[in-house]
Amino acid sequence: MSPLPAFQPDPASPVVVVGAGPAGLMVAERLSAAGVAVEVHDRMPSPARKLLMAGRGGLNLTHSEPLDRFPARYGEAAPGVMDWLSRFGPQDLRDWADGLGAETFVGSSGRVFPRAMKASPLLRAWLKRLQDQGVTLHSGSRWIGLEDGAPVFEQAGERRRIPARALVVATGGASWPRLGSDGQGRDVLADLGVPGTGFRPANVGARLDWSEEFIAAHAGQPLKAVALTLERRRVRGEAMVTRYGLEGGAIYDLGPELRRALARAEGGDGPARLYIDLRPSETAEVLAARLAKAPSSLSRANRLRRAARLRPVELALLRQAPPLPAGADDRALAERLKGVPLTITGLQGLERAISSAGGIDRAALTPSLMIAGHPGLFVAGELLDWEAPTGGYLLQAVMASGVVVADGVLDWIAGAAPVMEAQ
Repeated sequence: MSPLPAFQPDPASPVVVVGAGPAGLMVAERLSAAGVAVEVHDRMPSPARKLLMAGRGGLNLTHSEPLDRFPARYGEAAPGVMDWLSRFGPQDLRDWADGLGAETFVGSSGRVFPRAMKASPLLRAWLKRLQDQGVTLHSGSRWIGLEDGAPVFEQAGERRRIPARALVVATGGASWPRLGSDGQGRDVLADLGVPGTGFRPANVGARLDWSEEFIAAHAGQPLKAVALTLERRRVRGEAMVTRYGLEGGAIYDLGPELRRALARAEGGDGPARLYIDLRPSETAEVLAARLAKAPSSLSRANRLRRAARLRPVELALLRQAPPLPAGADDRALAERLKGVPLTITGLQGLERAISSAGGIDRAALTPSLMIAGHPGLFVAGELLDWEAPTGGYLLQAVMASGVVVADGVLDWIAGAAPVMEAQ
């Protein structure tokens, strides 16, 4: 990291926010509400495109589970992320949405949605609030770096140097790049010596080598109420059979474990093996006893179908695993139902990922998410190195990080915050 700041704040200029996603817009809202002039620049023709896409099937804002359960959702990043949530938690997010006229409700899964079940009404109200508060939005304006201490943007083929009172980078990660998050903000900061890691897919489907017969008959069918185990971690939920493998909430929850297992497999430590429990609410003993009662004259498939009430997709899934010995007893069959071994061969790429892991190293930041050694330069949202599963946890933390940064900018402007101490 350079000993002197590459960014040179200009006290006579607005705060410049790079990125018009949820984190950047939240920063702009909080700062403008405090009377600070704000300009938002985004490389896409319109703001918050990923938010709009995520809201097509129901915008999952946050989750209603007790806050003390949230740390388990953020893995190694939990201490820092929970500090963000202490400043802007699930109820704060619901109150904020309600204030925009997007009244929320709790679904049967505990997830929280706006009653409109889409993002567009909330975004329209949000942009109207920002406009009323004097925020200026520049679309089609791509940040390309710094020149003489000021951010430089490309817009309509022209380069513009725009002095800034403070600079907030909230360009997102690198998932769904066609919607705006292409990782470019990370590259620019790397050129300034800001440490970080490359982006990797998170909340993404896993690849398996299905047979053509299995794909033809069962692609698009769900595996309901199953439990998945990988690296001693077990999650319950649902998964969807796809042509390339499996996707869905249960797979997404295992993202970090999947990446580690695949890395070890590439290093020669054996295959990345996933185990699917088709009957997580029943023990192997109960299943074995039920199998024993099935007529011995039935084929193995029919005995399994009758005793365990397996659906066709579940029976077919069993045939995708290595076969049991011909003389396997009822206990062995029951154990197989409790852990169908499947080999994961890879993950879908960033272009298909809901979110990404990797980004700016959080250890390089102050608690207010300012880059240590770069006074006035802040980072928010998914550009930071953390990840979360679907279910509202991702958007909740993105929005909370925007609140932390906005408050940090205000403190820094007021001269109340230290500028050189990292977390």
